[in-house]
Amino acid sequence: MESESQQPSTGGDLPLLPARMVNEFAYCPRLAYFEWVDGEFADNAETMEGRFHHRRVDQAPARKPRQGDERKSEETTIHQRSVWLSSERLGVTAKIDLVEGEGPTVVPVDYKRGKRPHTPQGAWEPERVQLCVQGLLLREQGFVCERGVLYFVASRERVEVPFDEELVARTHELLHDMRAMAGATVAPPPLVDSPKCPRCSLVGLCLPDEVGWLREPHEGEAPALRKLVPGNDDALPLHVQTPGARLSKDGECLKVKDHDAVIGEARLIETSQVVLYGSVQASTQVIQELCKRNIPLVYCSSGGWFYGITIGLPHKHIDLRRRQYAVAADSERCLVLARRFVQAKIANCRTLLRRNHRAAPETIIIDLKRDQVQAGAVNSLETLLGIEGTAARRYFSEFAGMLKEAEPCARFDFDGRNRRPPRDPVNAMLSLLYSILAREWTVTLHSVGLDPYLGFYHQPRYGRPALALDMMEEFRPLIADSAVLTAINNGEIRQSDWFERMGSVTLTPDGRRRLIETYERRMGQDITHPVFGYQISYRRVLEVQARLLGRYLLGEIPEFPAFITR
Repeated sequence: MESESQQPSTGGDLPLLPARMVNEFAYCPRLAYFEWVDGEFADNAETMEGRFHHRRVDQAPARKPRQGDERKSEETTIHQRSVWLSSERLGVTAKIDLVEGEGPTVVPVDYKRGKRPHTPQGAWEPERVQLCVQGLLLREQGFVCERGVLYFVASRERVEVPFDEELVARTHELLHDMRAMAGATVAPPPLVDSPKCPRCSLVGLCLPDEVGWLREPHEGEAPALRKLVPGNDDALPLHVQTPGARLSKDGECLKVKDHDAVIGEARLIETSQVVLYGSVQASTQVIQELCKRNIPLVYCSSGGWFYGITIGLPHKHIDLRRRQYAVAADSERCLVLARRFVQAKIANCRTLLRRNHRAAPETIIIDLKRDQVQAGAVNSLETLLGIEGTAARRYFSEFAGMLKEAEPCARFDFDGRNRRPPRDPVNAMLSLLYSILAREWTVTLHSVGLDPYLGFYHQPRYGRPALALDMMEEFRPLIADSAVLTAINNGEIRQSDWFERMGSVTLTPDGRRRLIETYERRMGQDITHPVFGYQISYRRVLEVQARLLGRYLLGEIPEFPAFITR
């Protein structure tokens, strides 16, 4: 069944406000903005439980009149579920769980999943306001409606809510304020240290503590911010690379079949994205289900080259993309962001060398520090590109010093970066993981509403995800390079995992699989966030950085915080 927020406008500049959104606005204006204006939504245990308790209301048919009951309409008993009403005059719409009444006098009943709160009114203001909107809509239809009922499923209690003048006035006030908010281009500020935030399903999108702390300049260490609790942080990518394999749907599971044999499966609820390599097919049922669940379906060549992506409807936050386009057209603001990207990349390369090199030359460490400082003071993208290239040459000139030959006689020689095609195993692994990381950032930027093809440092070029390349700069050494070092130094990649042909080196399917496994372990590794101080996985860090970039572009925070590990 279509949700209230999906209903089209029947007139005016703004669509009708759903009663449920008035509830959200009374609870938290920022939450209402994300759900109503931006079209953002995320499930948690409470929202899923609420849908479960509403299943009878949403699915039960209307009661049929009793046989032989021929009383006049004004004397008829009313007991109707899922009643959808709208009013152009009020500018609202609502799906009422249950309407009860006798003749012209009716009572709306709204189902709530929890227990009755112990408050003087018997319910919190958001629930009472939502119920009042339903009562006003019934009055618009000519019914007499002086009260409503909230039914709390957990405690099985009915709480009567009178529609007095004070509640009606408060409801009209909230409707007016919400219409004004819906016309704004920036979300209301987050609540400050509110107990509502940890229980909110959108806390990972809103970032209340993070945005609140970044809005004001601070010196020194960050305070003890509350840790993010994403709704589905256990979801992982499903990689399918067996040539000729088929991906099908079986209930709530995805199954990978090679001819008639099932060679792998994954639960949909535990899947963050599906990546197909080479000649792997997916059924129409799989594609439709992934689109419905906003799970990206990614297509790559058998060697890992990123071809494209299938996703559901594009993100609704058009104003975020407008801000992105405006900043991309401003050379000064582009330079500010580009300097941050490059400085963070150089700093993280320097840290990786200091942590993993057997004996990193002090001159290289000092030179990289100088490159980092110079990158923050350049006055053109061209100069910045030159400094980044110089720093990369310094870094890769010492990359071999971080490698161990875990397998005797394995040829992990490395003498600088080369590609297209890579001429040694290390470069082949780096190229593959850089391609995977670029794809990861493309998917993440799509999911938060940004255009991955319009960057600030990497300039637009047909077919190049410039913003994804921008955002991955600071994570190249931390994720891709680190995964390559782990795979080689721990003996996970052996000499038998690649072959040479016409001067180029290619990983075997088995070697590629093990390298991807190493990469995914790195993405799932918990680290201490260098800005906010809590434990978080690299997979989650990417989304946080993407959302913080959006907050910066919209003007919610004064600076974009680079991710520089310690």
